Amino acid sequence: MLEKILAWLRLSRQPTLKLYRGFGSPRRLVLQGHAFRLSPLPRRRFGAGFWANAWGLLRLFVVRPWPEAPVRVTVGGQTAGARTDADGFFRLDVELPAPLPPGWHPATAELLDARSGAVLAQASAEVQVPYETPYAFISDIDDTFLVSHSATRFQRLWVLLSRNARSRAAFLDVAAHYQWLARAGAGSAQPAHAFFYVSSSEWNLYDFLLEFTSHQQLPKGVFQLSQLKGLGQLLQTGQNKHATKLDRIARILDACPGQRFTLLGDDSQQDPLIYAQVVQHYPGRIRAVYLRHVSPRGRPRALAALAEVEAAGVPTCYFEHSREALLHSQGLFGPEAARQG
Repeated sequence: MLEKILAWLRLSRQPTLKLYRGFGSPRRLVLQGHAFRLSPLPRRRFGAGFWANAWGLLRLFVVRPWPEAPVRVTVGGQTAGARTDADGFFRLDVELPAPLPPGWHPATAELLDARSGAVLAQASAEVQVPYETPYAFISDIDDTFLVSHSATRFQRLWVLLSRNARSRAAFLDVAAHYQWLARAGAGSAQPAHAFFYVSSSEWNLYDFLLEFTSHQQLPKGVFQLSQLKGLGQLLQTGQNKHATKLDRIARILDACPGQRFTLLGDDSQQDPLIYAQVVQHYPGRIRAVYLRHVSPRGRPRALAALAEVEAAGVPTCYFEHSREALLHSQGLFGPEAARQG
């Protein structure tokens, strides 16, 4: 009976393993995931009804992590193991015996029984080794390309509950801007530049964000999200863990030493301060900083941070509309700029 109710609610008590898109250099890859005893099943329909959308969001937070679970990951012909932490989360830095070529590569993971070693669940994902193109990009998500009202907790919650991954709004022309950046200065036969999406949103929203970015035709990228939350913490979604965002950005820069990155964010929360710190800690690694203006209260903080960034010799763009940012990018990242590096 319980299993039928859970199935009706689109929940599962079966051992479940999530493996997220990974990243790294030809010889060192970073892979992350979660193990669950209780987790939501994938969403199958994207209707417009409020209650369907509300439950579709709420059940992403109905999770029971599996702590201290052994996990085995295989990528690039190398196998490595780890145990999940108290949140069921694992992270592996995998050293490869032979370098992987640039591009996307398959990776698999297995959740193992701690006693017998039997495989309880499997998962697969892709891992990106960026091409050493002139540019790479790290973008925030909420209120940078996804309209989220992050500065207002209850307005953010209302949007989360009343919309789904296909009905949520992106800012006008943001897809055109990001698509242009992905190909900036590159010929049709050259690879696209790498994109990373780093957010204070929780790993609960990973599948939601994958669907949203795909539906909006944003560049394929790697996500770095915040600590998992339970249903009782829903009111705090996206409202904390800003301090660890700097760590997540640093992990990307450290894992991809051959890249120079452009940072894209907004002024609704802590992006201005975080990006100024990244520029300070990684001299020469940041090509430009873009901030969307969405919060009148955030403007003074953003202007002060951007002044620090510009003093370090890094170009900035503080914009309200994506079309402004696109025009700025076309001047900064055009073919001539690419040839100059």
